[in-house]
Amino acid sequence: MEHLPAEVIGNILSHLGGARDVVIASATSRKWREACQKHLRSLAFNSNDLPPYRDTTPRQLEILITQTIFQTTGLQSLSILLDDVDEFSASTVMAWLMYTRETLHRLSYNVRTSPNVNILEMCGRQKLETLALANNSITGVEPNFQRFPCLKSLSLNHVSISALDLSLLLSACPRLESLELISPEIAMSDVQVTVELSNHTLKSIYVEAISLDKFMLEADSIEHLHLKDCALELFELIGKGTLKYFKIDDVSVIHLDIGECMENLEVVDVNNFTITWPKFYQMIARSLKLKKLRLWDVAFDDEDEIVDLETLAVCFPELEHLALSYELKDDALHYGFEGSSDLANVTVLELGWTVINDLFSLWVEELLIRCPNLRKLVIFGSVSEAKSQEECQILANFTSTMVQLMRNYVNVEVQFEYE
Repeated sequence: MEHLPAEVIGNILSHLGGARDVVIASATSRKWREACQKHLRSLAFNSNDLPPYRDTTPRQLEILITQTIFQTTGLQSLSILLDDVDEFSASTVMAWLMYTRETLHRLSYNVRTSPNVNILEMCGRQKLETLALANNSITGVEPNFQRFPCLKSLSLNHVSISALDLSLLLSACPRLESLELISPEIAMSDVQVTVELSNHTLKSIYVEAISLDKFMLEADSIEHLHLKDCALELFELIGKGTLKYFKIDDVSVIHLDIGECMENLEVVDVNNFTITWPKFYQMIARSLKLKKLRLWDVAFDDEDEIVDLETLAVCFPELEHLALSYELKDDALHYGFEGSSDLANVTVLELGWTVINDLFSLWVEELLIRCPNLRKLVIFGSVSEAKSQEECQILANFTSTMVQLMRNYVNVEVQFEYE
């Protein structure tokens, strides 16, 4: 190992990740210590991975981190995730950032300080490409001064920020491609909470645990949209038909509008959501390139609504992966399977039940008939701990039915997943 070039040793140390491991490894020899000082590119301080940090006072921890950072030159990635540690001195944390900011490409920051450190002011106008902030506050954004010319990925987790500052922050990132908003604290002066964002380079947005009246997003290049655990009155996407991936998971929204130009949609994934099928279908009807459609634990606004497989087969000719789980009614078999068009390209079929009964078995059988080129079938179900004799018999009958049915589909891989 002593014959390795210093640059290679620095690369090895950079892949260790944790600062504690880096310090221990660099202490093995003078050459490794010099490699750490001159060629280390990545350093991470994480209280979850380093139990000794919990037994160290904040002041002692400040000294350890300061000594470790100041022994390096040219750090490109710095992660300081110490949310369960008491407050640090703001001046000390500012010294860390000032020492590294000119070379940093990636910064993950979750540190409590008194007073709060203005990360935008400290790291703006530098080479930063990835910024992840957690448990922090952002106020008074000045897009002309606090500009991030190289930033491509921004993550805000439990960050307090006003709707105006959030909009200004995005305008200060002319090359932004990925945005994450997780449990943000949106400060508003008006009674109605409205967020309006605009970014023409944004390709991916993930929004989790947010409650707003209106969320309006203008993004000409958006390809990936994921909403999770949100409560919204209105969500509107204004784009140019570039969206490829759309996922909505456990979201309450009264009015959902993702635009009319959905020709490039390839994945639609809806989970734990109440939909009006005619409106929802109209929203995605032009997505001829759709390859995966997942409607899981969905409820229909009108109890007489059903998923029409004939419509799916005709409108989505490239569909390869179909996943369905919703409450079945008697009409599902009669109306849902009208027509004769096959889902010819579907190779993966996932089906789930809310209540297991004979209707579910017939539903599975009909779907197998409509998917002549199927290669994999996954059955999801929920089995209660306390089962009556009748429930046990129903489950046994279903198992027997599936065994007999699958004898006709020997080329199909079958999986059962129960919870």
